[in-house]
Amino acid sequence: MKELVNKLKGDRVIWSFVALLALFSFMPVFSASSNLAYIGHGTGNTLGYLVKHLAHICIGFLIIYWVHRVPYHYFRAISKIALPVVWILLIYTLLKGTVIAGANASRWIQVPFIGITFQTSTLAAIVLFIYVARYLSKTKEENEPFQASLIQLWIPVFITLVLILPANFSTTALIFSMVLMLTFIGKYPLKYIAFIIGSGIAMLAFFLLVAKAFPDSRFFSRVSTWESRIANFTTDKPDEDDYQIEKAKIAIASGKLGGLGPGKSVQKNFLPQSSSDFIYAIIVEEYGLVGGVSIVILYLLLLFRFVIASHKAPTLFGKLVVVGVGFPMIFQAMINMAVAVELLPVTGQTLPLISSGGSSIWMTCLGLGIIISVTRKEDEIAEDKLEREKRKEALQRLIDKELAEEDLVADEIYEEEPMYSIEDNSRNPMNAVLNK
Repeated sequence: MKELVNKLKGDRVIWSFVALLALFSFMPVFSASSNLAYIGHGTGNTLGYLVKHLAHICIGFLIIYWVHRVPYHYFRAISKIALPVVWILLIYTLLKGTVIAGANASRWIQVPFIGITFQTSTLAAIVLFIYVARYLSKTKEENEPFQASLIQLWIPVFITLVLILPANFSTTALIFSMVLMLTFIGKYPLKYIAFIIGSGIAMLAFFLLVAKAFPDSRFFSRVSTWESRIANFTTDKPDEDDYQIEKAKIAIASGKLGGLGPGKSVQKNFLPQSSSDFIYAIIVEEYGLVGGVSIVILYLLLLFRFVIASHKAPTLFGKLVVVGVGFPMIFQAMINMAVAVELLPVTGQTLPLISSGGSSIWMTCLGLGIIISVTRKEDEIAEDKLEREKRKEALQRLIDKELAEEDLVADEIYEEEPMYSIEDNSRNPMNAVLNK
């Protein structure tokens, strides 16, 4: 075990927080999966879901381990190659993705020969963030005109967002806001950012107008769902989303300070998506306000660690990668918890590293692996610097030792040799020379 820990490079604090969140996830997932177990096979046995979650977590940590050993500057070239591949996957998801209840919720594709469903938008987000970081770090010293950045930066961004938007508005909004934050941190001109925000709003309005003109098209069928969620959030009109929120609030209120205890949740039997979208409500019900606040603190500490990692990164690309990949994880967690307490309308965002679901866990672990790869480079630079200082000190000690030995030999020779003087008190003036 000690040898395995020694092989883990990078920021050990990030490793610790990730492991802590992953370990904590087993209890709420095991408890909240009873609803799925009853619906799936009518027995209520959640052991299979626990084993499945364990497999997802183990694969996720393998992904972190493999990715964190890759030098992070390799991702500069990988993002440029992977972005067109991601577009193809998104198009395939829109056309052939999983359709839920007749609506176009095409967010997943099924991996051939394996049968595992995979959410392509999560991979697209990571690739896009790295691509934006690559562009900003490349053009830091060049001051390219807006027309060039429009072609190289914003057209790829909007292509990605347009392919995600029909199936997942919340993910599109999250990605767009994070890209804007990344460009702001990368010191992209504010007037151009304002123009891009206005363009994004105009494109969204155009999309909604087209959706109104073609309401029967499967590509615009989710628009009515967005409208109903926003309307129900601002009014008291009951519907399915309002039912979920009410059950979540009941679960949170039942938890009080100390909670009902692990596995003793009542609302998990009535709350849809209790093991994924609304798992935070089950956590508060079973572990109380103490457990809920502890989860928030863990995510905030992880955010603080991301800030430190970004500050210590040796290059601008490394700094932007940590911000672009790390911050969305924390914001996604905050959105999930805000939905559970009705601060935001229902979005479908999961709680990173805690909610059940293979693709969400794996993509989170992919992003964490990239971040730890950046911190691993920091450690390597620090180790090289320390090694150079040690070599310098050892060389200085060797030189001092040699000089000390030479001085000692010189002193011994000086003591052994007789002292001579040209002064002579004898009558023969040549005695001083002759005696020598």
